[in-house]
Amino acid sequence: MTAPAAPSAAPALLPTLHPDRLRPGDTVALVSPSGPVPAERVDAAVAVLTGWGLRPHVYPHVLARHGFFGGTDEQRLDDLNAALSDHRMRAVLCTRGGYGAQRIVDGIDLDAVLRDPKLVMGFSDITALHLALWQGARLATVHGPVAAQFDKGADSPTALGARHALMTGEPVVVAADPAEETYPVRTSGRAEGVLLGGNLSLLASTLGTPHSPDLTGAILLIEDVGEFPYRIDRMLTQLRRGGALDGVAGIAVGQFTDCADGWPVTVAEVVAERLAGLGLPVLGGLPVGHGAQHTAVPLGTRAVLDVDAGTLTVAAAAA
Repeated sequence: MTAPAAPSAAPALLPTLHPDRLRPGDTVALVSPSGPVPAERVDAAVAVLTGWGLRPHVYPHVLARHGFFGGTDEQRLDDLNAALSDHRMRAVLCTRGGYGAQRIVDGIDLDAVLRDPKLVMGFSDITALHLALWQGARLATVHGPVAAQFDKGADSPTALGARHALMTGEPVVVAADPAEETYPVRTSGRAEGVLLGGNLSLLASTLGTPHSPDLTGAILLIEDVGEFPYRIDRMLTQLRRGGALDGVAGIAVGQFTDCADGWPVTVAEVVAERLAGLGLPVLGGLPVGHGAQHTAVPLGTRAVLDVDAGTLTVAAAAA
């Protein structure tokens, strides 16, 4: 299979693409660009989306499994590009994260994205897809639940937040939650800029690739799961040493879930220490990431990080 050629326009010169918000009756694609997903969780997603008045279309390889991937690289890329190029699809919803998106993102049909931008939602390993779509097409996307998480129920905060981000076109306001482990991580001040980022592990592993974003003037979102504090330290140190944090306007710290190990050092302490010397507004405790419930936020749109108010306000990805 020949990978689609990248568009000739320089990404830095492209305007931000804002897809249309979803409306009842719209068809949405379910694809699995990363890990495999159980059938019952796809069924739950279909039920929730149908309840919203949408028409979910499950792509052929959504339930495929190849090792720890949701199908072979070719199968996953074929489904993704088919969804991106089909004018009937108004959103592309990833069924789960896991691992595998980085293996296929160089083959994304960016010309199809530029011709017909659609809402794309997912998180965790889907950060690789968000970064590729931003770098290659300046597409505003949604860092939100994978479709398999709709098994939490249509009335769960996770599902309701996703519906808001996909179907209203209104800003998202996220308040720092004292119950979150990263809540003590904060400096002071206020920053404005485009919100970029997502999963810290994926951000670190993108360094040195064409999809490593220029964060100058941006608000960086970070979150992670299952990474011990020393690994978080290593990844943040890598970003600092690699210059990725040079020029960042502010840092929004989301959920760092199941990250404790046997050392008497918390992930909040590590994140605070690694970010303190940057002299930036930093706000922790945001319920964005791998928590039991989490809030969907747009990426690639203007955001305001107000540490003193304890809020992150993000303009809609959808027009």
